[in-house]
Amino acid sequence: MSEIESPQYSTLKVDLHDPRWDQGTYVGRAKHFFTVTNPLNVLLSNSQLEEAKRLVLLHREGKLPADVTEDALWKAKYRYDSAFHPDTNEKMVLIGRMSAQVPMNMTITGCMMTWYKATPTVVFWQWINQSFNAIVNYTNRSGEHPIPVNTLVKSYCMATGGALVTALGLNHIATKAPPLIGRFVPFAAVAAANCINIPCMRMREIENGVTVVDENGQKLGESKIAAKKAISMVVLSRVSMAAPGMVIPPFIMNVLEKGPFLKKYPFMNAPVQVGLVGLTLVFATPMCCALFPQKSSLAVSHLEPELQEHIRSINPDIKKVYFNKGL
Repeated sequence: MSEIESPQYSTLKVDLHDPRWDQGTYVGRAKHFFTVTNPLNVLLSNSQLEEAKRLVLLHREGKLPADVTEDALWKAKYRYDSAFHPDTNEKMVLIGRMSAQVPMNMTITGCMMTWYKATPTVVFWQWINQSFNAIVNYTNRSGEHPIPVNTLVKSYCMATGGALVTALGLNHIATKAPPLIGRFVPFAAVAAANCINIPCMRMREIENGVTVVDENGQKLGESKIAAKKAISMVVLSRVSMAAPGMVIPPFIMNVLEKGPFLKKYPFMNAPVQVGLVGLTLVFATPMCCALFPQKSSLAVSHLEPELQEHIRSINPDIKKVYFNKGL
């Protein structure tokens, strides 16, 4: 009677808690976000996503099959991250996933920039854009410290109002300016909405501070100064992310609309605009997400005086603290 062979498990020493590439360099962060925001992940089937989840969970339990390579494990990890919430492990709604950012934003932004003159279309597309942002914020909310629904609603209303006031106000001013100027009004509205929405969404951090840790991850306290720096970096990243797709295409469209193609086929205006925006967003989204390290740092000397004293009482050699910037 032959012995029953025990299952063979992988001996791979891979830490899936951290990204695959060095996050201390811009190139490493860019590679990470190019993978995270890959729009092709939107096309993954349920069976492919469930298989990715199975491999990730088996790895966590130390029961990963021996025939799974390191590349296959990382591929499964990024597929899993693209669709499942990191805290709850539940599958996220499709349009709220990071992989849906490019196709959704290219469609909405392209339409905002096509129909930017008439008040009804301005109101409609600015409302659609802020509704999409609200879905993304809700889908990616923290499982440990979820954002209250009333905060989400307030942020949504304030961002929508800010975008509309900016867009309609600048449209009125732009009527006296060259036609090209009016094409940049949607970008100004989106930038204004980001400047309102993100601080509102993270008001609790502004009021109470974010957790700061030492280089070993040991909690040192809460800092409002670090929170304001984190939020400023996120606002800058979001505005920078939108800029290429909303600043470059207007120049191109201004030329194309004077040419024979769009004069003959005016219905192609929106598809061409959406295509141009999509082309820029494929690169702008991950490259601007990577502008600042997710684990950002701040000199102890720049923190609140009472927190500086607390840190020095723990370890006077600590010169720098770290905190999660957020997205």
